[in-house]
Amino acid sequence: MRKVKLGRTGIEVTNYCLGSMTWGNQTRSKEAHQQIDAALERGINFIDTAEVYPVNPVREETIGRTERIIGLWLEKSRGHRSEVVIATKHAGEGQMMIREGKPISAQTINEAIEGSLRRLKTDYIDLYQFHWPNRGSYHFRKIWGYDPSGLHRDAVLENLHECLEALEKERKRGTIRAFGLSNETAWGMAQYLRMAGDDVLRPVTIQNEYSLLCRHFDSDLAELCLMEDVGLMAYSPLAAGLLTGKYQGRAKPKGSRITLNPDLGGRATKRAFAAIDDYIDVAFKHDLDTVAMCLAWVAQRPFTASVIFGATDLEQLQRILDGVDLELSEEVLKDLDAVYKAHPMPF
Repeated sequence: MRKVKLGRTGIEVTNYCLGSMTWGNQTRSKEAHQQIDAALERGINFIDTAEVYPVNPVREETIGRTERIIGLWLEKSRGHRSEVVIATKHAGEGQMMIREGKPISAQTINEAIEGSLRRLKTDYIDLYQFHWPNRGSYHFRKIWGYDPSGLHRDAVLENLHECLEALEKERKRGTIRAFGLSNETAWGMAQYLRMAGDDVLRPVTIQNEYSLLCRHFDSDLAELCLMEDVGLMAYSPLAAGLLTGKYQGRAKPKGSRITLNPDLGGRATKRAFAAIDDYIDVAFKHDLDTVAMCLAWVAQRPFTASVIFGATDLEQLQRILDGVDLELSEEVLKDLDAVYKAHPMPF
C-alpha cells in the first residue's frame, strides 16, 4: 500500500482512505467495525468521517453517530490509535440541525472540535477539515447556477483569518495536528494558503468530489495544489456508485443508495448513464474490474493524496480492497481520456 505525506507535515497516509458516511444508517456498528478491521489488515491507515455523518439522509437523531461508532472501535482497540490517521469535518453554514446552521467561525471551532473528540473517544484529531465554505461553492451540483458576485471580500477574508487563529489555538492545545478544506474553490484555497504562509496550520488537503464523471478539479485546483503541496482527498470516486455499473438500465438494487436518494444527488442523468456504458467498455476491453479501474484512475492522478471509498457492506469493501494495487497502463489511460472527451460533463 503506497503512502504519501499530507502536505508539508510528517503525517503519512495510505493512498486509499476508508470512508464512513453510511455508518450508523445503512451500515450498522458491528459491520462498520469489521470494515475498519479489514481495511487495516489490508494496510490502509486512513479513516475519514464528519460530525454530520451519517447521510442519506441527514437526520437530527443520527447526527454524530458515525463518529461515535469510530469512537467505540477506538475504545475497544486502544493499541491502534497511533496506527490510524483520523480525519473529521466541521459542518458549514446552513446545516440547521447542527448549531442552528451557524457559519464556521472562531466561536464555533472549539465547540465543534470538543464534540468530535468526545464522540471519537480520542485526545486528538489528525486532520481537521471544514466541510464546506460559508460563502458557498459550485459543489453538490450547484455549478449550473454558481454566482459568487454577491460576496463581500473583506468580510470573507476577516472570517478566514479568525478561523486560522482559532485553529492554531487548537493545534497548540494538542487537539488537532493538521488542517484541510473540503468542497472549496481555487480562490478559497489560495486565500487560506496566503494567510497561513509557512505556518504549521497551512492547509494540507482539499476534499473535493473527483471521478471519471466529475473532473472540475482539473481546470484550476490541480495546478494550485501541485504548486502548493496540497493533496486532493477525492470523494465519490465511483460517483455515488454509478461507476460500478449496478444502476445501468435504471436498475435499483435493494438497499442501495439510489433507493434512498433517487437521483443520487443530481448525478443520475441520461448523459451519465451513456458515459458509464463507455467506461465499462474500456474495463471490458482491458479485462479489468470496473471498480478497480475507476479507483486506480483517481489514485494515479498527480495531485491525489488519497482516494476516499465507502462500502455499505463487507462484500462491497472486499471488492475494493482486492483492487487497490492496480496500476493502469498508458493504453488504458488513453482510452479513458477518449471517453472523457466524448462525455465531458455528464452531471
